[in-house]
Parts: sequence; structure tokens; C-alpha cells
Amino acid sequence: MALLEVDRLRIEFPTRRGVLVAVDDISFSIDQGEVLGVVGESGAGKSITGAAIIGLLEPPGQIAHGTIRLQGQQINGLPNEAMRRIRGAKIGVIFQDPLTSLNPLYTIGRQLVQTITTHTDLTTSQARDRAIDLLNEVGIPAAKRRIDSYPHEFSGGMRQRVVIALALCAKPGLIIADEPTTALDVSIQAQIISLLRRLCQEHRTAIMLITHDMGVIAETADRVAVMYAGRIAEIGPLRDVVKNPKHPYTVGLMDSIPVIEEENDELAHIKGAMPGLQEIPLGCSFNPRCPDAFDQCRRERPDLMPTGNPNQVAACWKYDGTTNND
Repeated sequence: MALLEVDRLRIEFPTRRGVLVAVDDISFSIDQGEVLGVVGESGAGKSITGAAIIGLLEPPGQIAHGTIRLQGQQINGLPNEAMRRIRGAKIGVIFQDPLTSLNPLYTIGRQLVQTITTHTDLTTSQARDRAIDLLNEVGIPAAKRRIDSYPHEFSGGMRQRVVIALALCAKPGLIIADEPTTALDVSIQAQIISLLRRLCQEHRTAIMLITHDMGVIAETADRVAVMYAGRIAEIGPLRDVVKNPKHPYTVGLMDSIPVIEEENDELAHIKGAMPGLQEIPLGCSFNPRCPDAFDQCRRERPDLMPTGNPNQVAACWKYDGTTNND
């Protein structure tokens, strides 16, 4: 059984002009110790999916239907207090901006100790010892001394390491990491990616890594889910998706990554832009930008279907054996 199972999740935002669908009937799973990279352009639905999993959807956003199961237990629809106990104890969270997670008025030690004592049976003294161990584990130098420092006394990369320590406080089985390296410079990004990967391997923690950066995905993930306009366009093992993408949108993403060995006058790009929530076209939402689109693509929305690789599925009509692609 998978650690996390998301089944036919639909997230809606009711407005005076009608209902906007931010996430439209998506399904995926994450196994223990696995890193699932969720990639796509801004507005694709990545972060909203993560927020739904941890029970932090901003009103008026709501889960219209679908289920989210953690270790077999359905967690969507739980009362706020029950969800708060799961968040932190069973699910850790790493946000893009470390200052979103850290209170500037408290030392990092106070924040770590409070989180540990809230979700475990450790005493305050034991929790402080564990906090120091966690800071050492995530690479904070002189952790025993710096535990009594305030967030503003750390660099951006060090603050993100503190946030990772916070996420690990109660030894959760799953971590939702939402753009954890975007605000950092390239060298620090590489350190944080390496740290996440090592922690995943050593603790057998599952990670849902949300990002728009395929470079981060390539360095970290085991599998990749590519999102577009609230849907999953393709999902499969990292190597297969990168080396042999199946969905035309994924092909465009891969082609747009510059290759150092090749000298091109201009970068390849996908023409057009992803539609807004109020402008989702009929059929496949990618069809206005797709070089391979045919009539059925403009009429019917495809579900994920086999692509010939048993581990790789894509929401594209060209893999439907009954389809006439004329």
C-alpha cells in the first residue's frame, strides 16, 4: 500500500461569475522513501494540490470531490484539530520562503522545542537535545550555540535548513516541499537538494517535491508528475520522462532546457501560454498550443492512458488505440 494516495481530487473556487476548477480530477500515489516531483508552470495546480493534502486550502477554495489517504486513512474532511495533529506529526511541510514557517520573535530553538513537545512525548530538555541533533543533521554549524539565535541571524540557505529540521521534528512519513529552493542562489540550491535526497534515503521519508524547475526535479526525484491547467499530463519514472517524454507538453518542456554541448541561436519554447482558470478550452486543455493536436483533442478531454511503457502514462489521445489521428 502506498504511503499517500490521492484519488480523483477536484478543487474548486466558487466565485460570483461561476465555479473555477483549479485541480481537475487528478490521481497519484507516493511510496515510502520515494521522491515524487510535481512540475509545471505557475498556475498549473501544483501548490494548491499540496495545500489540499496538508489541509491548508485558502477559502473559498474547497475539495469538491475525491479522497486523500495517508497510510490508508482518509484525511480530507477531518476536523481542523485532527488535521493539525496530523500536520507536523505525520506530514512535514517546507515552504518556499523560510520566513513563512519561522516566527521572527522566537529563537529557532524555542520553535523547534515547541514543535517537538507538541507532537511527541519528549520532555523540554529531551526536546532541546533532539533539536540540536536535528540542526547538526541538516548542516547548521555550531548547532549547540546557534540554537538560541533568531531567524534573522541566519542566511537564507541556513534558514531553509532550519525549516527542514522543523519538518523532521516528529519524524513524519511524508514531507510536502513547495518550491524549497526557488529563493536561494544556485550553489545553495544544490546543497538543499542534496540534503533532501540524503534525508529521504536515511529516514525513508516520502517527499512530494513541488517545483517549476526541471533541474531540481532531475537531481532529486524518483518519479515525475507533469501538471498542466489543473490536470496531470504525464507521470512516470524520472529517467523515462526526461529521456523519452510522451505528452506533447512534456516534450516541449524537455526541448526548452538548454544543452551546453549544443550551440543554438535561440532556445526552443512552447508557443502561447497556459490558459487561466476561466479560459480552459474544451477537450485537452493543451490543444491550442499542441503541434500534434487533431479533432478529438478539441472535443474530448483525455484521461491518463498507457503509452507503451508500463511505468509511464500520459493524458493524450494519440495513445488511445481506437483513435483515428487524422
